[in-house]
Amino acid sequence: MSNECGDKDAEANGAVTALLNRAAAADARADDRLRIAIADFFLAEAARLDDRTRIAMAATLGDLVQSVEAALRHHAARLLLARDAALLSAAVEAEGTSIFDRLAQAGVLRDAELMRELLGRVQQDLLTDALPGESPDDPDRPSLLPRLASAPDRVISASAVALMTAESRRRGSPAPGQPAVTDLPAELHHRVIWWVAAAIRESLEAQDGESRMLLDRALVDAALRSIAAHDEGDRLEATALRLASALDPQASELAILLVEALADRWLAVFIALLARALGLDYADAREIVLDRDGSRLWLVLRALELDRAAIARIGLALCEAEPVRNLDRFADGINDILAISPSTARHALAPLLLHRDYRAALVALGRGTHQ
Repeated sequence: MSNECGDKDAEANGAVTALLNRAAAADARADDRLRIAIADFFLAEAARLDDRTRIAMAATLGDLVQSVEAALRHHAARLLLARDAALLSAAVEAEGTSIFDRLAQAGVLRDAELMRELLGRVQQDLLTDALPGESPDDPDRPSLLPRLASAPDRVISASAVALMTAESRRRGSPAPGQPAVTDLPAELHHRVIWWVAAAIRESLEAQDGESRMLLDRALVDAALRSIAAHDEGDRLEATALRLASALDPQASELAILLVEALADRWLAVFIALLARALGLDYADAREIVLDRDGSRLWLVLRALELDRAAIARIGLALCEAEPVRNLDRFADGINDILAISPSTARHALAPLLLHRDYRAALVALGRGTHQ
């Protein structure tokens, strides 16, 4: 009888403790929600993601993690089956706890470099899709990329074909059983692969010692396979830069190519041409083009000595694609843009052309000085 009472008391105490723990966790979550709501309320409108970008970003990040997870699970399961661990193979192949939710909870997806890359990619895709496009003056003339793909210069033609292939691959899905195509810079690709591998391992933690060793080996082998298959040179951004380099446009040709790239809705080519002309990396040039304020882009175009007609066509295309850029304001300010001499524009852009890490170090030192 006393044992029965003791069991009931212990059960009651356990329930009370669990309730207290849940209440404490709920209290902490309420505090987090308030802190986030305050930060969101005071966030400047210009810094806020619009709904379209937020939805596209969530889909891109979710698809990326899911693609990596599927590839790692599939290959690890094959390895385990070949190593006489059929039950463990089936457990790895079966989807369980959400890997995306686990990575988000751990905070690893908040990686600044990863988010910068994916946000730039998403915003570039949205802007590309929104560009109005223009009918060619000569309807019998092929559009820019197909024309370059059949150019007599083999370097140009191969670069154009590679770019179209990279675009198709990025917008498509990897075949089942193939290594995941993240199209990320190599270092970011490696990070995501290892994060997902670790999360899969954690989701299957209830294993004995020998099974854990087999699981670890299979996941590591699958991750290394995906890392080895990744070629940074196949990325859309890398192929666009190779095409810009192969074209090697002279000053008189650059404006024509920039306008035609936008008219054909090849924003990647537009960005790559600017990057090459300025000596910037692709991500920095992309950031300038995607900035809806436009001030830096107009300076860039003047630094490259583009004339009124070219700047007007570029500005019109971008404003039509994103009305928030304000076509009336652009039209009212075009005389001010053209009043800036190319040498003045180049001088104003000089700090921007410094190496990104060097600029970051200067900013960090300046922030420390003013604290």
